[in-house]
Amino acid sequence: MLQHSTMIHQALALPRLAHPFFPSGSGSNGGVFLHQSRTRNEGVAFSAANDDQIASSKSIQTRKVVEHVCLLKAKENLSEEKEKDMLDYLYTSQYQMRGIVAISVGSIGDSKNGDYTHALFVRFQRKEDLEMFYENPLFLKVLNEHVTPFCHGLTNVDYESEVEDDILSIFRKGEEYNYGQEFVLLVTFANNASDKNIKDAMDSFAQLTSSLPSLIVQSTQGSNFNESSKEFTHAAVVRFRSFDAMEIFVEGREYKDMWKSQFEPFIEKSVALHFSVDPVGTDVM
Repeated sequence: MLQHSTMIHQALALPRLAHPFFPSGSGSNGGVFLHQSRTRNEGVAFSAANDDQIASSKSIQTRKVVEHVCLLKAKENLSEEKEKDMLDYLYTSQYQMRGIVAISVGSIGDSKNGDYTHALFVRFQRKEDLEMFYENPLFLKVLNEHVTPFCHGLTNVDYESEVEDDILSIFRKGEEYNYGQEFVLLVTFANNASDKNIKDAMDSFAQLTSSLPSLIVQSTQGSNFNESSKEFTHAAVVRFRSFDAMEIFVEGREYKDMWKSQFEPFIEKSVALHFSVDPVGTDVM
């Protein structure tokens, strides 16, 4: 089992020749180190030997969904109480607003050098639901009273993807969705990257994540269609079964080789981060 002392480094605004995986070690200049979080499955040993066979044996019907990712930069004076309130208000908003089918939110590490500190992931069935979400008075109240007073930067990314056409998969319900690590990858492809370069890169990521069900519960990805927030062109969100599962993936040769060949030559920058999905917000705020 991987040691709890391993530090995870956030790959923020990486140069084109770097890869967004999390090297082990004690630190690097000016980096953000993401804390390890308690997970239910830390004692489980993972084997991906039969993952290709498992994945290919399924004939899967899919359904389109719309994903929203919001990254926050908390102010240094954010107290633990205010942080908990912020996360609880964001999480429990799903119970009071129509259109939200799944949500996860959490802290992604210590705040250093103005980097992202918290992340919100929300799933909708349709783009119209996302549009109503942005304009919903309740959500605007949560932002105005419990988020923006304590954060100095929000980055939004919206994309359309597909998931298995199954109630548990669409709504992210069931035992395997209750715990684990949410891994968020945002990239900006360079202007000289061709459509084929971009498609090949994103397809290779999708193929790799879908071939490892022993490590990954679900993975979605797509191009950013948010016209008011164009810092990143593409995004992917991967739900890993545990912290250990995530580290096996990002430290694996398959991921590193894919990143080096399919992404490095064609991107300007990237952000890779993760947060624990241990339940929060059990009471409606």
